[in-house]
Amino acid sequence: MASGPPLAASTHASTPRLTTSPERFGLRFVVLVCIGIFYFAGIGMLAPVLPRYVTNELGGSGADVGLVVGAFGLSALLLRSWMGRLGDRYGRRVLIVGGCAVLGVSFLGYGIGSLTGLIALRLLSGAGEAAAIVGAVTLAEDLAPEGRSGQAAGYFSVSLSIGIMGSVPLGEWMYQRYGTDQVWLTAGLLCLVAAALGAALPAWTRPEAAAGDAPPRRFLHPAAVRPGFVLALGVIGACAFSTFVPLYADAIGMDSAATVFIVYAAAVMVVRLLGSRVPDLLGPSRGPAVALSVEIVALVAMGLWTSPTGLYVSTTVFALGSSLLYPSLMPVVVRASRPSERSHALGTLVLFFDLPFTVGAPVLGLLVEASSERWAFIAAAGAAAAGWILHRATCARGGYAAPVARQTPAATPEPTAA
Repeated sequence: MASGPPLAASTHASTPRLTTSPERFGLRFVVLVCIGIFYFAGIGMLAPVLPRYVTNELGGSGADVGLVVGAFGLSALLLRSWMGRLGDRYGRRVLIVGGCAVLGVSFLGYGIGSLTGLIALRLLSGAGEAAAIVGAVTLAEDLAPEGRSGQAAGYFSVSLSIGIMGSVPLGEWMYQRYGTDQVWLTAGLLCLVAAALGAALPAWTRPEAAAGDAPPRRFLHPAAVRPGFVLALGVIGACAFSTFVPLYADAIGMDSAATVFIVYAAAVMVVRLLGSRVPDLLGPSRGPAVALSVEIVALVAMGLWTSPTGLYVSTTVFALGSSLLYPSLMPVVVRASRPSERSHALGTLVLFFDLPFTVGAPVLGLLVEASSERWAFIAAAGAAAAGWILHRATCARGGYAAPVARQTPAATPEPTAA
């Protein structure tokens, strides 16, 4: 990498603002991806451990597991948009550092030994997650070169794949060997490392609002509502996949669903690395339409091709569509929102990503109870088709919204990757 000024540039009483676009992804973007890896690794460690802790050590029921798991998503969903407004007012670094720190400290307390206390800590964890993700996805866009917002979203999301793929088996191994206390400690420390790295980010990560440009107080940013509904309808497929593939794998005679999730994560990572420019090249009209079309084909195949081979093939195709959807919609929201409201707008978009997992999973569960797992995938294909129709209808009426002027970082020189 080329040499450059210190990563955390000194600031004066007047904090520098985002004014121009960088020419390439630089060192600060690399640091942001590293933050994401540590952050998602901390979260991923809990996946195989938390349900067992609730049932085996706290004596909870299946419903209690649902409450504990759902509390995290509930507070994140309710606070996501508000965190976005804080990011527009105080900067992205505040959200990243504060969110990762809150998440890490809350993880350290998970051994509280009380179901009520654990639910309270999960609500706190969700608040930290709401802040950290909104700050990170907005900063990823702020650091993106002109016209490469979709690529920035894809690159940052690679940190999710890397963090989860490594941490889930680590959490399982650590739980079996050392117990839950060591898992809480390690997960908390990983998030605190992410917070420490976030402190090295520049303090200028806040756009300058134009005179008289004070945003109204509103829960949802209008620039993200319609693309958010398109995103939510597409993400129902991911909700069905993550929730019911384990049961579906058992039903079609597979020994384990673990390899299916590994294939999915690996395919997503490959697509977002090798095809990182695809969402930007396709543009805001074709990109979401292509992503949703691929999802529809994959989900229908997943429901109808009831064999291990069919599941592996449809999973690979589904990974292609789902990995393109969010990076294709993110530039739509960026173009249609003022720089001084970008964190709020992207926070609203991420809120719609959360919605299917909070509402869709119980609805799909009722469908599965009345029929079988494969109908959850077919129903998700129907939802993706509804998203495709909504997207095409929006494009036919002139698009989502008129673009506004872009402001992105360069108040201090950007260290660049050669």
